[in-house]
Amino acid sequence: MHTKARIHADPVQEFDRFDCLPDSLVLLILNKLEDVRSLGRCSAVSKRFSGLVPLVHDVCVKIDRVVTVDGDSDDALNLSSAKPQNILSHLFKLMLFAITKPFQDMRNTNGAERPLFPQLSQHSPAQVLKNFSHVRNLRVELPSGDVGVEEGILLKWRAEYGSTLQNCVMLGGTLVNRKAAGNEHEPSSDDNGNMPESFYTNGGLKLRVVWTISCLIAASTRHYLLRSIINDHPTLRSLVLADADGQGALCMGTEQLKDFREHQLSASACSNRTHVPACNMKLKYAPYLELPGELALQGATLLVIKPAGDGSGGGHGSRKETEAFVSGAFDGPLRFAVKALMKRRTYLLEMNGF
Repeated sequence: MHTKARIHADPVQEFDRFDCLPDSLVLLILNKLEDVRSLGRCSAVSKRFSGLVPLVHDVCVKIDRVVTVDGDSDDALNLSSAKPQNILSHLFKLMLFAITKPFQDMRNTNGAERPLFPQLSQHSPAQVLKNFSHVRNLRVELPSGDVGVEEGILLKWRAEYGSTLQNCVMLGGTLVNRKAAGNEHEPSSDDNGNMPESFYTNGGLKLRVVWTISCLIAASTRHYLLRSIINDHPTLRSLVLADADGQGALCMGTEQLKDFREHQLSASACSNRTHVPACNMKLKYAPYLELPGELALQGATLLVIKPAGDGSGGGHGSRKETEAFVSGAFDGPLRFAVKALMKRRTYLLEMNGF
């Protein structure tokens, strides 16, 4: 007779293998998330994550919508007023909202009812970011571009700021499909690189001036709104304030952030933005510019803007830095457009500060 044996599982204490990962590796994973919503959800998972999320280095804040509320007009990204007429007014008169929903329902894992992030009732990006103590690379994305343009118009800009404007590049024109347009927009055989007379008489130059002023106002408005964020985060090394449409981006690196903190901002007397200094501009123009992918840019215009008397003296090093900034401002077909326009004849313009 064979005896029957029963097999019993050994009582092994269960453990979470994720707990074996060192904090440095978990932080590396959290840094890959970047999105503040995702980080908020992770923070609600456990006490450990709740302590690690505020230590991440890379954060991206995406603004979904804008609402009017009462608030402190001196708090960056937390301004209020009557309903504005355009997106520029939204930027400095309304509070940016709806980035903090994942944080609102957070509670401490010890069972207390006190919110994990107590400042969230204000719905302010500046206040949400106060909970992140080690941010090095920050990207804030607005819901839309600042400058309204007609359908079919391409307008892109990128500005580099310290305590004031350092560099700005703007690319504009009418984007057309070469295949759909046929021979209607073929490049002219008499294009000798000079500005056509029609550019001055048909409103082309006036339109470019409007674009330039609008882009500079948008950049200086964004610059003004960053005061609290920059002052609250001394660990910042890079900061980008862009928009979901990809129209414009304000960029600040380590040296620009240092300059921002060490020098007092010059605010505009008429609105909530910083003062735009007097500038020298280099304009390059092509009546018709073919781009990769069956696209073309009609009335292609490149404007390179620098403050007048910025102390650079136009030296070789300064020129190389400016050229590197301009050539790397845009990607894809637009990078090709900038490269082609840089070879065109240069027209010098001057603009007073405002």
